[in-house]
Amino acid sequence: MAARDLTRQIVVISAFCFMIIAAMVGTGLFGGTAVQDLQDGALDQDGSYLAPARPAFSIWSAIYLGLFAYTIWQALPRQRGSERQRALGWLIAGTMALNGLWLVTAQFGSLALTVLAIIVLLALLGVTFHRTVIEPADGWADRLLVDGVTGLHLGWVTLATVANIAAWLTSIAPPEWGDAAELWGVVVLIVVAVIGLGIEAASRWRLGPALALAWGLTWLAVGRLTGEPSSAAIGWTALVVAVLILGAAVVGTVLREATAVRNAEA
Repeated sequence: MAARDLTRQIVVISAFCFMIIAAMVGTGLFGGTAVQDLQDGALDQDGSYLAPARPAFSIWSAIYLGLFAYTIWQALPRQRGSERQRALGWLIAGTMALNGLWLVTAQFGSLALTVLAIIVLLALLGVTFHRTVIEPADGWADRLLVDGVTGLHLGWVTLATVANIAAWLTSIAPPEWGDAAELWGVVVLIVVAVIGLGIEAASRWRLGPALALAWGLTWLAVGRLTGEPSSAAIGWTALVVAVLILGAAVVGTVLREATAVRNAEA
C-alpha cells in the first residue's frame, strides 16, 4: 500500500504540472494562440450570448493557486497514508489532467472536441465533489484545499460548460436560429439555476460551487448588459440566478452551522 500511496502523490504532482504547462500554452506564453483567439474567437467574451465577460476568467488564478497548494499539501508524508487522500487523490489528479486536456484540445482540436472534453471534466468534477461530501474532511486544511478548491473548480466549470456548448452551437447554427437566441439563453440560465441549487442542496450547502457560479453569472450579466452581443433579458436573468444561488448557499450554510452548534450544546 505504501508504494501505491507514493505513486498517487507523484501522479497528482505530474497532473498539476501538465495542467500548468497546458495553461501556459493556452495563454500563448509558449508561442501558441491565446484562448480568447482560439476557434476563430468562438471562446471569447463575445462568442455567444452565454459567454462571460473576460475578467471572469481571472477565477482560474484562484483555482490554479488552490490546486497548487493542494498538490504541495497532499505530497507531505502525513498525507501519504490518508484514507481520504486514497479516496480523492486519484480523482483530483484526473480533474487536473482533464483541465489541461481541454486547453490542449482548444489549441489543437476542434470546437466540438472542446465540448466533449469539458463535459467529461464536468462529470469527473461532479463525482469528485460528491466524494468530498461523503468522505468527512480531516481539519481545516483538508476542508479548504480539497472541498473548497474542488467546489470552486466544479462551480466554474459548470458555467464554462454552458458557455462552451453555446459557443459551439452558435458556430454551427443557421442564421435564422438567432431570432430565438435570447429566449433560449434565458431558458438555459433557468436550468443553470436549478443545477446550481441542486449542487448546493446535494453538497449540504457548500459555498465553493455557489461562489464560482455567482462570479461567472455576474460577469455574464456584465457582458450582455455592456458588451456584444447585447441582451438585457439574459443579463438581468443571469444576475437574478447569481443572487439566488449564492443567497441559498449562504442561508443554507448559516442554518447548517447553527444546527451544529445547537447539537454540540445539547
